[in-house]
Amino acid sequence: MLNLRPRQLLALSLLAGFLTMALKTLAWYLTDSVGFLSDAMESLVNVAGAGFALWMVTIARRPADDGHPFGHSKAEYFSAAFEGGMIFLAALAILFTAGERLLNPQPINALGIGTLLTVLASMINLAVAMLLLRGGKHWHSPALEGDGKHLLTDVWTTAGVVLGVALAVVFEQNWLDPLVAMLVALHILREGGRILHKAINGLMDNALPAERVAQLSEMLATIGGPQVQFTNIRTRAAAAQAFAQADLLVPGHWSVERAHQLADQAEQQLAALGIQLIVHIEPHP
Repeated sequence: MLNLRPRQLLALSLLAGFLTMALKTLAWYLTDSVGFLSDAMESLVNVAGAGFALWMVTIARRPADDGHPFGHSKAEYFSAAFEGGMIFLAALAILFTAGERLLNPQPINALGIGTLLTVLASMINLAVAMLLLRGGKHWHSPALEGDGKHLLTDVWTTAGVVLGVALAVVFEQNWLDPLVAMLVALHILREGGRILHKAINGLMDNALPAERVAQLSEMLATIGGPQVQFTNIRTRAAAAQAFAQADLLVPGHWSVERAHQLADQAEQQLAALGIQLIVHIEPHP
């Protein structure tokens, strides 16, 4: 799985999105259940989110240029923000449709076939979500992670919808169907808020996770011996890229060449961790 790169994983997600949307739309058509309709509408969001994420990851992988000397990796955060916004729109549409059906309940038809199609779509989403989440962790990709979390939420959403529709049929209480759809809408609103919040945080140059900061600090402390010191360490994450800056304090009698050799050593060692380090050299007080 980890041999698949972010663009390949998102292309797989997009393909799965079209397939599950078709299955869930057919389930809604056969049953006329507003719960199944809400599930199909969230699948439409999945397709839009995966397509936009694929576009943003393509941009993010472009090399640095004169206009973007630190690269384009932050484009991935726009993907997460877009997906969060699409989730909000889908939730509002579900609330509107379910509200109308709650006032005018309708019978549910062909429950068995519709449920089978919806469960099949959910299993596809679960498999792809696991791949995306593992890929997001491996590639440090917020676009993959955001799409994976959304698909995983869709799995739980489907489980709730199937339960609500089944209860409506078993107890002959058709109002349970739109009620569950409204609960689904509130649930995905919450998930959309989480995704949006994380995207905004990413655009604000968050520091690297504490464990990575501790790792790089420990590595810098071992470079150069007791005569030198790395201070004022600052880090920031930009999607799949990680940056760090530090001041290197060296004895005043050192030559410029010797200090730069040490700085180059530090930059090379952190590059092996996937962190781009910039070192500012200062004489030791």
